[in-house]
Amino acid sequence: MDKSRGVSIVLKRFSYKFSAFMFTLATVLFAFSGTASAAQMTSRKVTLGSSVASATTTYSFNFTLPSATVVQSFGAQICTTASGACSAPAGFSQASSTLTAQPTNLGDASGWTVSTATSGELRLSKSGNVAAPGGAVTVGFSNVVNPSATNSTFFARMTTYSAANWTGAIDTGTVAASTAGQITVTASVDETLTFTLSAATVALGTLTTASTGSGTSTMTASTNGSTGYAITVNGVTLTSGGNTIAALAAQTASTQNTSQFGINLKANTTPSVGSEVSGTGSGAAATNYNTADQFRFVTGDTVASASAATNSNTFTVSYIANISGSQQAGSYSTTLTYIATATF
Repeated sequence: MDKSRGVSIVLKRFSYKFSAFMFTLATVLFAFSGTASAAQMTSRKVTLGSSVASATTTYSFNFTLPSATVVQSFGAQICTTASGACSAPAGFSQASSTLTAQPTNLGDASGWTVSTATSGELRLSKSGNVAAPGGAVTVGFSNVVNPSATNSTFFARMTTYSAANWTGAIDTGTVAASTAGQITVTASVDETLTFTLSAATVALGTLTTASTGSGTSTMTASTNGSTGYAITVNGVTLTSGGNTIAALAAQTASTQNTSQFGINLKANTTPSVGSEVSGTGSGAAATNYNTADQFRFVTGDTVASASAATNSNTFTVSYIANISGSQQAGSYSTTLTYIATATF
């Protein structure tokens, strides 16, 4: 046999085998290239309704898809690592997961359903979807159980698929989340009653039968007591030795040339004295002391009150005194005590 012809046959056979090898390699590379072509989702995140370990909560995935390929299924594997073999974190469960709402911008606006068949992966699909995704996508799942370890990071590996059975990967993206410990914040509010008086002395001046002595004092009150507060006035009428100026036992108008001592918590015109209740609270003058130009003084009476916890109010107490021509001369005075009582 011609040696040169034998070499030619060997070379041809080698050429055929090399060509077959290159074809196989090209096929493998093409297949690999097709798998690796999945693009990265952008603007991706996952928001947990609660980060408490073992809590049953919501997982909301947000992302933008770089591909316009129609999506028929979506999956989010929950893993302890961002890459490599996926192991679900202890305690995580999607077994009772449901859709929080139909996904937005994933394609069709309705008809997507959840599959709970694959442990450790949140899944939804719609076999009949024909609409391409667009814009920012939101996919939300409810009734998801968080991993049981506190302060533990875990990862969601998201993938969109062209088929409804979670095959034909299109785009992928990984996001991180973490469980967290709980912080209990405590505070206490003590029972409070704030009560102040503005003046130690109210001078009514020199009384005559043709003039009315008048003056004012103020007091403020507030409380966090559940049923508010009551302010009472306690004391006696104007007294000089054994002589007194008659206290008004009922609401009465100020009348000159008559023996009178009384108070109210109003803005009056006869005489011109006093102011209305002010402030942001709910306190009010009591009925017997809440009529302009009508005065009364009975020790132990409630003069102002609030029926619930309240901010501060300022009350102006107006005092009037009149005398008759027979009123004995003297230096008249009294010491009045206002008592505020709150109920908690």
